Amino acid sequence: MTQQSVTPALRAFQDGFAQALFHPPTTPAPQTLAKLTAQPGFAVYRNTVMKACIDALQVNYPAVERLVGAEWLRAAAAVFVRADLPSHPALVDYGARFPQFLKTFAPASDFPYLADVAQLDRFWSEAHIARDEPSLEPSTLARRDLARLKLLPHAAARWAWFNEMPIFTIWKRNRDPAFDHDAAPEIAWHGEGALITRPSGSVHAVALGVGGCGVARCVRCRLAACGCRRSRFGRRRGC
Repeated sequence: MTQQSVTPALRAFQDGFAQALFHPPTTPAPQTLAKLTAQPGFAVYRNTVMKACIDALQVNYPAVERLVGAEWLRAAAAVFVRADLPSHPALVDYGARFPQFLKTFAPASDFPYLADVAQLDRFWSEAHIARDEPSLEPSTLARRDLARLKLLPHAAARWAWFNEMPIFTIWKRNRDPAFDHDAAPEIAWHGEGALITRPSGSVHAVALGVGGCGVARCVRCRLAACGCRRSRFGRRRGC
């Protein structure tokens, strides 16, 4: 079915059907869907769709789950799903706005680091599904005139600087389900940066200093002398 073949009536039906799926069962359905939503099979379908979306968020945010527990995460996910429906059938990258949601989700206020940890989980997913692209070897740079070279970020590269908390350490320790917290040294509480990318077949994550984040921002700007070098690198986002 093409975009042009969708009539206004069909579009209204599809939108109403999607909303009925994600609204609580006590919410009245549109009159045109009342008979359909009253059928027992619709309740089964609603539960199946909700569970699939919640399961996807649980898989896509493993560090968040380990920090707050599966029950907490699934309860938060249920609220998020009703406000942010999937935009396409593949759920491998569902939940792009989940970190932003956690910033304003009242129960998450007890975990001031949670939204930023979720952002690194999201970066991992984005790096995982990014298009394949050759990476530049350091030896290549040695043979080029850097003053004339304009670098571009790798398609899978994601980075951020977190000014107040050791987000990368918290994320890395909780991303690995086998990590032994009891045997690990105490976390040094200071700002950290992170770089997550996939230069070859697997995703890699490394700590990134404030200077490294600044260089990465300049690369993203595609200008060697952009305003990033005069900006406050303590800001979490780029140019």
